[in-house]
Amino acid sequence: MRPYVGLENIPSRGAHLTGWSTASSSISTNSIFQEGDVLFGKLRPNLRKCVIAPFDGYCSTDILVLRPNTGVDSSFAGKVLRTEQVGAAAEMTSVGTKMPRTSWKHLSELEVFCPSLPEQSKVAQILDTLDTAIHETEAIIAKLKAVKQGLLHDLLTRGIDANGELRPPQAEAPQLYKESALGWIPNEWEVHGVLDVAPADRQCILTGPFGAELGQADFKEEGTPVLRIGNVQAGHIDWNNIQFVTQEKAQRLDKYRVATGDLLFARQGATTGRNALADARAHGVLINYHIIRVAVDHAKCHPTYLYALFNTANAKSQVDQSKGRGTREGINSEQIASLTFALPNPEEQNEAVERIASIDASISDESMLLEKLQLEKSGLMDDLLTGRVRVTPLLEGDSTSQTGQQLAGQMPG
Repeated sequence: MRPYVGLENIPSRGAHLTGWSTASSSISTNSIFQEGDVLFGKLRPNLRKCVIAPFDGYCSTDILVLRPNTGVDSSFAGKVLRTEQVGAAAEMTSVGTKMPRTSWKHLSELEVFCPSLPEQSKVAQILDTLDTAIHETEAIIAKLKAVKQGLLHDLLTRGIDANGELRPPQAEAPQLYKESALGWIPNEWEVHGVLDVAPADRQCILTGPFGAELGQADFKEEGTPVLRIGNVQAGHIDWNNIQFVTQEKAQRLDKYRVATGDLLFARQGATTGRNALADARAHGVLINYHIIRVAVDHAKCHPTYLYALFNTANAKSQVDQSKGRGTREGINSEQIASLTFALPNPEEQNEAVERIASIDASISDESMLLEKLQLEKSGLMDDLLTGRVRVTPLLEGDSTSQTGQQLAGQMPG
């Protein structure tokens, strides 16, 4: 049975299908496509969904099936249809407010750059090479993230022994574990709450100042930054739309300053997952009423280790259980104070953090490479698919402007 491709299987601005299903899973009318056809998402064209079909199959009628004409390289045609020029035209010609759709009737009239077949093939080859590199890098990043999740689970449940090795699971070495309120934990670990590792010189759990202390009238165009609820995202601080207060105001709100290693929680519209670890850039900034700051004694608890603990399923479960029926989604100081977790000694924490940092560095390196490849591809598409830059002077053939109808034709559904 032929596979079925839905609009959800085509990634936004991507070059490869993210998946497919069996045709029997679709109960609506479908279109038929062949390997090499261009699958162009006509619903919500702002999402820029367009790929080359890697096999024969069926697809949603929200996807235009376009077959390159004779003398047109199918890979080249697919790349032209993924350009911003075509995407923008699809948006402009779409009809509908909530679910806008474009049509081949309008797109077919759009003129696009179309050189000779040898140059088309060369352009497609160059961009295909980049697409492959991007796809492979994305796969590496996904694999590293999966490895990190597995590593975190192991580090936070069985940890590292004195020989620097992960402890065997409790089922394999029960003598290495003891029962606790949190289940089986290594013999050397102890169950603690946040207040058990509080710093001596700062309040451990602190909600930002109320409106009477910090209101809209206090914000200025420059001064000391103030983090608000929108600035604390899952896993990072968003430095867009930062507001400021004067140095004098900041001095009066000194106890609400952030230090490197503090955990920051968005109070409303979030679970324990809406939190971030403050880095050096955040040191000295202020928080407002919608942020909870958690500070710990770094000699007792490594902030990165605690941050990882706060983002486990166990922590989320504890918060969910503490909420009454109808309680507004979010987290408060009492819930944070009531959380318990299993802590190894500082040396083991540090070893775990180093391993987490190592894989984070690999993810960062690959992410930077991915960004570089995507920028390179964007620039080359803009140059090569518009004729602004020709691939090589060795290829002869005049560039031409053709309409979409001359480049490809829509297949009947």
